[in-house]
Amino acid sequence: MFNWLKKLAGKATTDDGPRFEPQSYRGFDIYPEPRAEGGQYRLQGRIVQEQDGNRREYLLIRSDLLPTAEQAAELMVAKARRVIDENGERLFD
Repeated sequence: MFNWLKKLAGKATTDDGPRFEPQSYRGFDIYPEPRAEGGQYRLQGRIVQEQDGNRREYLLIRSDLLPTAEQAAELMVAKARRVIDENGERLFD
């Protein structure tokens, strides 16, 4: 796919691989950042919350390997939502 077409679809490709738009969920921002590994993509991303001018981040890395970056990003968002539901503010303790 052409780079300008990917940008229209919400993704831009760089030398590091595809970029995905953050998703907002219950006051948190989820940044899917799949990592290429051995021809597949590891589920990886960040959960970010800004509160009173303070930015807090939680790095979420799982053992899941998927065939495409899009699948890894989609699963990362689903798992991040579950982590947020289970932990809420305690995520950053």
